[in-house]
Amino acid sequence: MSQWNATAGAAGAEEADRPLSPLERWYWICDQISPLCVLSHARLHGPFDAELAARALAALQRRHPLLRASIAADAQGRNPRFRPAPGREIPLRTVTVSAESGDAGERWHSEANTYELVTAVNWRTGPLARALIVTRPGTGGGPDVHDLVLTLPHCIADGTTALTLLRQWIELAAEIASYEDGSGAGQGAPEVRSVRMLPAPEQLLPASHRGLAGVRKIVAQQIADQGVAKRVRPRRFEPTLRVPFEERVTQLLPRSLPADQLAELVEACKREQTTVHGALAAALATAVAQDAGDRPGPLTIGSPMTFRDELVPPVREDEIGSYVATVPTVVDYRPGASLWPMARSISRDLARARRRGAPLTSVATLRPVAPKSVARSERFLRFMEDKGPITLCISNIGRYDFPDTVGPWQVSSAEFIAGLSVNAYYAAAINTSHGRLAWNVTHVEGAVSAERAERLADASLETILTAAKS
Repeated sequence: MSQWNATAGAAGAEEADRPLSPLERWYWICDQISPLCVLSHARLHGPFDAELAARALAALQRRHPLLRASIAADAQGRNPRFRPAPGREIPLRTVTVSAESGDAGERWHSEANTYELVTAVNWRTGPLARALIVTRPGTGGGPDVHDLVLTLPHCIADGTTALTLLRQWIELAAEIASYEDGSGAGQGAPEVRSVRMLPAPEQLLPASHRGLAGVRKIVAQQIADQGVAKRVRPRRFEPTLRVPFEERVTQLLPRSLPADQLAELVEACKREQTTVHGALAAALATAVAQDAGDRPGPLTIGSPMTFRDELVPPVREDEIGSYVATVPTVVDYRPGASLWPMARSISRDLARARRRGAPLTSVATLRPVAPKSVARSERFLRFMEDKGPITLCISNIGRYDFPDTVGPWQVSSAEFIAGLSVNAYYAAAINTSHGRLAWNVTHVEGAVSAERAERLADASLETILTAAKS
C-alpha cells in the first residue's frame, strides 16, 4: 500500500476565507453571465495513469487554499466571499482515443470547445478547478501520449497561474511515482504543506495607487484616455454580429510557430529594436485592419499586462491568483507600410504605460465602478460593449520555462488559453515553451465566425513571418 498522504501538513493549514476584491468580483460576475475560464495544457509522453493523476491533484489541492475553496454570496448575489470547501476533490475527467485516430491534440481541442471553455467551474460547491486527460496509446512501440488540461475560473487565475499549477501537478505526480517505485530520496512519504493564502490584489497595491494618491491617478488616467479618444478617434475591432451577453460562447483556434520560425522572429525583433510582443501585436492589428477594408487610421488593441512585480510585496510566479490588467494601445495603421514602426510604437507605448503604473491604475479603477452583482451589471456591460477599448486583445506572457523532462515523462508543449466571456470578441493567448510559440486564438462564436477567426489568425502569422524575413 502506498504511504503517500496528500493531507500531510494539514494541521493548522490556512483556508481561503475572505471577500472577493473588486477585480475578482468583476471576473466572477462575468463568469456567471458567460463562462470566463483560463485553461492550461501540456503534452506528456510515457506511462501516466488516472489514479496517479488524481492523487497528484489531491496533493496540488492540499498545497493551495484557493483550490480548496468555493464562493458564497448573499441572497441578492452580492458580497461574494471565498469559503472553504472541505472534502471536495478536484474533478478529473479522462478520455481515451484509439491509437489509429491520429493526433490526440485534435481531441483536446474539441474537448476545450465543447466543454472546458463553455462550462463554468462550479464555484458554488467548489473546488475552483477541474482537470482533463486525453490519452492516445502509443503506436509502433512508441510511448503513450497524454494531453493534460487544467481549467480554472479567471477570478483566481491568469495565464501564469494556470501554467504554474499545471507544472506543479505534473511534478507532484513525478514525486509520488518516485517514492512508490523506491527511487525517492529519504524515508516515508513526502509532505505537501499548504502555502499561505494571499490577500486580495488590491490590498497589495503600492501606496502610490491607494487612497487619495490612487484617486488622483485614476482621474488623471481617465482624462488622458478621454483626450486620446476624442483627438484620435481610434477604431475598435467590431463583431460581425452582436451576440447577447448571456449567449456568448468562447471557441479555441490553435496556432503556433515552431522553433526555426520563432528564432527568425526573435532575431528580427532584435535587429529592429522592438519587442516580440510589439511585433505580434502589430501583425494582429494589420490583419484586422486589412480584413476590415484596409483603411488607414488608428486602431485600438488591448494588451493584458502582469503587475505581480509592482505589488507590495511582489507576488511570485508560483503564487496563484489573477494579476493581469489590460492596457489599450492605439496603433496607426498605414496600408503597405513596414510592420516595424508599428511594432516599435506599441512597444514604446506599453513601456511608458508600465512606468506610469497603468496596470495598477486599471485595477484601482474597478473599486468605484465595478458592479456589485449580476443584477446590477447591465449598465457597466453596455458601456464596455459600446465604448470599451478592448474588443481585441493579445495576451502574451512571454517565455515560460516548462521543463522538457519531468520524472519519467517527456513534455513536448505547454500553453495557456484565455476565455472571453463578455470582455472581448477576439484574442490571442501567447507563450513560448519548449522552443515553440503557442498562438491560441479565442473568439466569441457568432460574433466572429470560425472562418473569419481562421482568416485573421493565418493572416497575422503570415504577416509576422514575412516581416521577419524582410
